[in-house]
Amino acid sequence: MRLTRAESKAANKRALLEAAREIVGRDGSKAKLEDIAELAGLTTGAVYSLFGGKNDLMVAMVADYAGPLDLRSVEAAAPGMPLEEIVAEVARGFLRMSADPEATGKLLFETRVLDLVLNDPALLGKLNASTRSIEAGLAALFTGSAYGGAPVTAEQAVRLARALKALLSGLGLAVVLGTHDGSEEFFVATAQALITPRVLGPA
Repeated sequence: MRLTRAESKAANKRALLEAAREIVGRDGSKAKLEDIAELAGLTTGAVYSLFGGKNDLMVAMVADYAGPLDLRSVEAAAPGMPLEEIVAEVARGFLRMSADPEATGKLLFETRVLDLVLNDPALLGKLNASTRSIEAGLAALFTGSAYGGAPVTAEQAVRLARALKALLSGLGLAVVLGTHDGSEEFFVATAQALITPRVLGPA
């Protein structure tokens, strides 16, 4: 079955994005457009046609990169759940992600992306936007949940989300590197320890 023009264009864009991830994961800031195009089975001209150039492809790759946590399962259970339980579910999700056999490869890719973006404001902006999006997703889970007899405000949720993401990212890195055994009890207890008035701030 022949692909339509739109389907072919979408397939080529996906092939270039996946090739870019692999080449950047291998070469970091030294990634060459020719290597990306060759891996995708396309020409460098296709990159310019579909993305406008290497830098635009890199921006799209960073924007396309899936963040470190899938919150869909937590979102389904969150309504009506106490804040402590939501935080516990998020902590378990970070632990599962960190213990995944593919976590080492993802860590290497993220390290290469940092190498790529630190001297490129456009790419750095995309990476920062991705981080803010993850924090916003966490904050949305927390907002309105029960804590201390009152619903968590949007401002409290943002403060907790930022602290929790930083904490769990660090704990997850320790699991990937093998410096922590990845105890679920420790992940959950440490995450829940952030639920304090000093972290959340005033209601």
